[in-house]
Amino acid sequence: MWVTPFYPSPQRDFGYDVADYCDVAPEYGTLADFDAFTTRAHDLGLRVVIDLVPNHCSSDHPWFLEALADPSSEKRDWFIWKDPAPDGGPPNNWRAIFGGPAWEYEEVSGQFWMHLFLAEQPDLNWEHPGVRAAFRDILRFWLERGVDGFRVDVSHSLVKDQSFADNPLKPGIDVPLEFGDFAAHLDIDQDGVFEVYEEWAPILAEYDAFMIGETWVETERLWEYAREGRLHYSFWFGLMELPWDPVVFAAEVRHAISTVPQGHGWVTGSHDADRAVTRFGGGEEGVERVLALWVAMMGLPGVPFLYQGEELGLENGHVAPEDVVDPVGRRTPEDGRDPCRTPMPWEPGTPQAGFTTAEDAWLRSSPRSDAETASVQWMTPGSALDRTRTLLRVRRDLGDRRLGPVDWQPAPEGTLVYRRGDVVHAANLLDEGVRVAVPEGGWTLRHTTNGGRLLDDGILLLPARSGAILERSR
Repeated sequence: MWVTPFYPSPQRDFGYDVADYCDVAPEYGTLADFDAFTTRAHDLGLRVVIDLVPNHCSSDHPWFLEALADPSSEKRDWFIWKDPAPDGGPPNNWRAIFGGPAWEYEEVSGQFWMHLFLAEQPDLNWEHPGVRAAFRDILRFWLERGVDGFRVDVSHSLVKDQSFADNPLKPGIDVPLEFGDFAAHLDIDQDGVFEVYEEWAPILAEYDAFMIGETWVETERLWEYAREGRLHYSFWFGLMELPWDPVVFAAEVRHAISTVPQGHGWVTGSHDADRAVTRFGGGEEGVERVLALWVAMMGLPGVPFLYQGEELGLENGHVAPEDVVDPVGRRTPEDGRDPCRTPMPWEPGTPQAGFTTAEDAWLRSSPRSDAETASVQWMTPGSALDRTRTLLRVRRDLGDRRLGPVDWQPAPEGTLVYRRGDVVHAANLLDEGVRVAVPEGGWTLRHTTNGGRLLDDGILLLPARSGAILERSR
């Protein structure tokens, strides 16, 4: 289980503005509660991965408060401060991902501090040895409490080019207004970040712990982050911003595994994007597409991550404009993240679908239907939850029979068919059925998402938007 930030925070960005890296926010509980949680998870055979937010902290963090109060303090250099440009404006043209300049003016000192996200999320200066030492201590603090690993937030963004020169603009852009207006970035994806992970890797190894990065870079570049002695994996977001296209999706998945053979953290969605079912067409069609895609990705090297609610086939929730809490959604509603973050629907017949007994949840949204709740789907054969659980069970049961190199099989465009060891994974992303020849030998159909059939002549029939898993007969 990957748990998003639970640290003390003013919650200006859902806990990604950390005010204390070594405690639990009182609204969530105590360190003793966290210890009980990890102990129970381990008793159930689960490992716990927690969010680490090293690029920035909260402007309420004692480190930053000291830096503000005393420009001569050591903590001042734990952050990135620059004098104004000759015209009195920001030091360079860098823009914040959440909008506006990446610089905030501080009147007392007459300098600007840098923030890649909100002004209340000042970036840490990873050139300073004190910052590096502090985070080594933070890692050990949580590892000693039994944490099994970390998801590193914006893992490509810690180190900045020390020239602090302007970012080059895309053709046709004269004045940058958005983060995406630049042709290249000196504020992210710098080679110096690899030194940080190389420092952390031996610490993780002492505890047999796991580290995965939220790394938003081109697929080819991911190899640098996931090399031995750095991160174990990076999330692969190659499909997150693409419109549904079976041929393109299949090609992208093949490209991803050819670029980083040890695999990725495979995802179809996250807490920062519209839900996969919504992006892939909505309704049962969207559910079928997601399930077929998961059949393909869950057999590849790496670790699959299901964002909460994906196992229910949830689409985006509806949040009224007056109830929006996301700072991104308040600025640009079309980019808001609240619709994918609405509370998990557990039980029908209650105002908050079993998420809370309070009158209102943390995010107010329209009620979910009974059919979308976990308890109803649990009792419904063929529901999204039923099919997802079956897929996960088969994947686990196959164990080391599904290990080995990825051997791609001949198949129509828009499909993904490969063999690993004694297992074949086949996914038809198309809106029409296909026939696929399976490798020679005896095979048994172990799982199908949507009515696939294995014929006696070694032909696998895959209906539209379906996946199947075959096991070689012993």
